[in-house]
Amino acid sequence: MRTKVTLILLLLNVALLAVIFYARREWREDQELALRGKRVLGHEAIGMKSLEITAAGSDKKIRLERRDESSPWELKVPIDWPANDFAVRRIVHELEFLETETSFPVSELDKNGQSLADYGLNPPSLTLDFTRASSTPGAPDVATRLQIGDTTQVGKRLYVLSPDGATVHVVSRSLAESLIVGMEEFRADTLFTIPVFEVRSITLQNTAPAPRVRLLRDGARWSFQAPIVTRASKVDAEVVVSGLNRLRALDFLTDAPVADTGLDKPSLRVTVEGNSRRETLLLGRPYPLDPSVKKDPVNPVTPYYASMEGRPQVFITSIPDGEGSLLDTLRRAQETLRDTRVLDFEPSAVTAISLSAPGLREPLVLRREDDAVWRIVRPGGAPALPADSKLVANLLQRLSLLTAVPHVKDASPFLRDAPSAAEVENYGFNLPQREIILTLGPSKTLTLQLGVSSSNGGTVQARTLSQPFIYAVAPDTLNDFPVVANIYRERTLRTLPEGARITSLTLANNTAPDRPLVSFKPSADQSWDDALSGETEPRRAAIKAVLAALTTLRAKQFVSDTFTPTTLVDGRPTPWKYTLEASFALDGGAQTGVTSLQIADRSGGGEQLAGSKELGVVFGVEQSLLDALWTLTYGERDPGPPAAVDQPSAVP
Repeated sequence: MRTKVTLILLLLNVALLAVIFYARREWREDQELALRGKRVLGHEAIGMKSLEITAAGSDKKIRLERRDESSPWELKVPIDWPANDFAVRRIVHELEFLETETSFPVSELDKNGQSLADYGLNPPSLTLDFTRASSTPGAPDVATRLQIGDTTQVGKRLYVLSPDGATVHVVSRSLAESLIVGMEEFRADTLFTIPVFEVRSITLQNTAPAPRVRLLRDGARWSFQAPIVTRASKVDAEVVVSGLNRLRALDFLTDAPVADTGLDKPSLRVTVEGNSRRETLLLGRPYPLDPSVKKDPVNPVTPYYASMEGRPQVFITSIPDGEGSLLDTLRRAQETLRDTRVLDFEPSAVTAISLSAPGLREPLVLRREDDAVWRIVRPGGAPALPADSKLVANLLQRLSLLTAVPHVKDASPFLRDAPSAAEVENYGFNLPQREIILTLGPSKTLTLQLGVSSSNGGTVQARTLSQPFIYAVAPDTLNDFPVVANIYRERTLRTLPEGARITSLTLANNTAPDRPLVSFKPSADQSWDDALSGETEPRRAAIKAVLAALTTLRAKQFVSDTFTPTTLVDGRPTPWKYTLEASFALDGGAQTGVTSLQIADRSGGGEQLAGSKELGVVFGVEQSLLDALWTLTYGERDPGPPAAVDQPSAVP
């Protein structure tokens, strides 16, 4: 019994769903039919190719065209110019969805003693003629005319005559609002429409005999293809494209003779190429302004006669023309758009650096090993020294950012693009002060030379051996690339093993080793805090600083790769004054070791030398260790800051 009831309920549900489905489909069809029945236009407005707007009592027309539905609209009459796509699409949208609110046949007007003239339809206030492609291949386009009359007395609607002339429709006023716009609304005011990311090349031609300048983009890189082949500045090239895209047509001229505008011989021709399209601006003479109009001294601009190649229309555009402005950049593009970096390489790709200078027997070589650690290659087969990776990275960064700068204000930083042999010698490249070779791969190198001119006041120039160009660079450039191994050496000399503990510390004057200035040896179960509890706060802090410095021993700078019994203090050979010695043990006391440093007397406010026979090096100590040694060696004799002197009070 239950099974029968379940089956019956299931069948009823299926039947109900079927009724709902078919009823809903019929309702949708009825709605669509009703909606189509309210539309004034049918397929005539779909796929529109041209649109012509004519006002009553006027021979002036506005005609818009496009090749197909994917093409932009073009304004053809009264001027040949790209159309404002938004304004045109608004009209097209209004026509496609134009709905009648009420209608009546034209044939009944005579019965009521009326005519089309009573509704402003004879003649019409506006006439719209538009075409669409025929559905029959090879057939001419289908033309449609829509006539617009007066507004209604109530409700502010519009009277519209159907394309077949048989029906008068009352429609929304929004159609008229989309049509009642000036010419300025229908035309686009931009000159260039290719966005920055799409631009593939820029071509510039100033007045002859200036050479043609052409820049080409390849991925993220820009380069000059004419008049020379060299790198261009990516940022500057894209700033120029953005500046061109901001140019506007301020006014259109219909009766300006070409000879008067200067467009028969343009002073500047700018071509921007994108994906399968190109746009060219022709710049003529400056447009004459009223003498009472003064330029903005902050952002000066000059109006010019101009036209777009392929369009006869002459217009006026304003271009910023101050120093460093868009016009200045375009006029001097060969220089202003050129990449000022001397070297073009990726620092992470460098595997070796060779630095040479006059007077050196062998170049200084820095090499990156397989473990990504930089090392200083020493001559004669001596073991390589570890290099400071940060200092090497800084060196590579300075090389990658080496920039051409003019030696004299307003001069070009690009001295010669095709120098003669005499010029190469004059700029100091027969005996370069620096020659830096970067190894970028198994068989790829990049060589930089820095020369000093003997006849130009000692100016510094740069060039690469792979290109003929000579660049002017800053006078202190040589200081950025020292050829001294110790400058690039790793500053960390030694780090105690993990888990190691310093078990004793001694600091003694070498003239009285039996009376140490510091001597501590905590017991196995005693911490350094406990061992130093009896010291004054300054000495306790100083000893802790010494312990930290010995745990990770670092050099402020290197003086010599060889330890000697004496060292220079204030320019004189002097024996070492102090011995700093510490012993350490690993956890559990399995292994022990001793580290010892010889300390010189302090020379100058921030310099004190130390030497290690064990490490075979003489170096300057870091500031923290220098301050701690001062406290431990001279702290008791430091008189401190001078006492304040009471000033006599002023006598009234």
